[in-house]
Amino acid sequence: MKHTVSEILLQNGAKGLLVHIPHASVMTFDINFRAGEYLVDQEKWEVPHLMEHVLLGANELHPRARDFQADLEKNGAYSNASTGVYDITYEAECADFEWDRVLGLLLIAISKPSFLEEEFQAEFGNVQEEMAARSNNHFRRLSLEMRKGLGLIAKTDAERLEIMGNVTVDDVREHYKRTHHAPNMRFVVAGNLTDTRKKIIEKLFEDIALPHVGPRFDLPSECPSTISAPIYVPNDTVENLYFYIDTFMNYRMSDSQTDALNLVNTMLTETLYSKILGTARERGLVYGMSSGLSQTRDASNWWFGAQVSEKNAAALLDITVSELRKVLKGEIDKTEIAATKQYALGRFQRSAQTVGGTAAGYSNRYFFDEVIENYYQIPSRIKAVTKDQIVEVARGMFTENLWGFGVLGNCGEKFAAELQAQLEPLWAEISLNVK
Repeated sequence: MKHTVSEILLQNGAKGLLVHIPHASVMTFDINFRAGEYLVDQEKWEVPHLMEHVLLGANELHPRARDFQADLEKNGAYSNASTGVYDITYEAECADFEWDRVLGLLLIAISKPSFLEEEFQAEFGNVQEEMAARSNNHFRRLSLEMRKGLGLIAKTDAERLEIMGNVTVDDVREHYKRTHHAPNMRFVVAGNLTDTRKKIIEKLFEDIALPHVGPRFDLPSECPSTISAPIYVPNDTVENLYFYIDTFMNYRMSDSQTDALNLVNTMLTETLYSKILGTARERGLVYGMSSGLSQTRDASNWWFGAQVSEKNAAALLDITVSELRKVLKGEIDKTEIAATKQYALGRFQRSAQTVGGTAAGYSNRYFFDEVIENYYQIPSRIKAVTKDQIVEVARGMFTENLWGFGVLGNCGEKFAAELQAQLEPLWAEISLNVK
């Protein structure tokens, strides 16, 4: 969607982006605080999550959570919140005709929560149910075990359930006071933002009843370390095995490096004709395979994962190793790069067909490191990626020998170790060549 972006810096210390999409019929609000689990005692891990659940409840204007939700949603509006290791984000979407009413209600909820004991107890039970449901997600379970093994900040859902009882409503109130102040707030508002509306939005955020003093907390330092043996999570109820491969470089990638690695990542797994997934599907080895990029404050990560039968696992990893070797050796055809660029350009065009999709193109990066993506330059960035850039950044992901392999299933530790042994040459060969 065609749009323009402006950043506003408020006197109370808050910052935000206003994404003007002419003639949009809806408006979205994303309000972020650096208030995640890394800021609390490890034995009180669930404090931010419980706070997020209770905050969008009873407040100065609404005696019960149900009253607040009924008021906010009466014309079809939507609200939600999410908690992660780093942040809590509150969000809402509404019809254009009631944007100011909904934004006002959201800001009241954030600035004047009641944190009632009875609502805390109710949400305590709801969070327990949520954690129990999440524990049935095998990819999530393995991912969290991998993060822990690699030395990143994480707890499994089972661990979180065990220590939830340490949290009281007073802990929630204390964490709120510590983290919910204006200088720690970032926001992205998207919709038909006329000049008059921009002024109203700026005043609403400027006047929010939050303290004007406090830090925007720094992201934590997370330096991954190599896992010498595979992470093995036994589960006798699983017929197939789940696996993840993680490899790292100990610095943040530049935008051009990210563009290059995203492109080769697409080439390897993201289509049914891709080099790894496409080949594996042709041989009847696996239904699906995923891969992707992530970054912490200090490191960059490239990961691969799939669910595969034990009898096909070795063959799938053979294909993975073979295709990665080709990339690392520079054995990539120019026509493959050109075709992948065309796919990436089309996917980019599809990614922002809605107001929410357009806002998401800015919010993730802005909330992480306050960088404002230049949306309209992304096609040029994709087109500018070269073969040399692809090979260089891919090799960089294997040069430092920082990696791990994990398996969830009932295949046994010995078989998991055999699978890891198939992968080891990728890092060994690159390290040897660099030396």
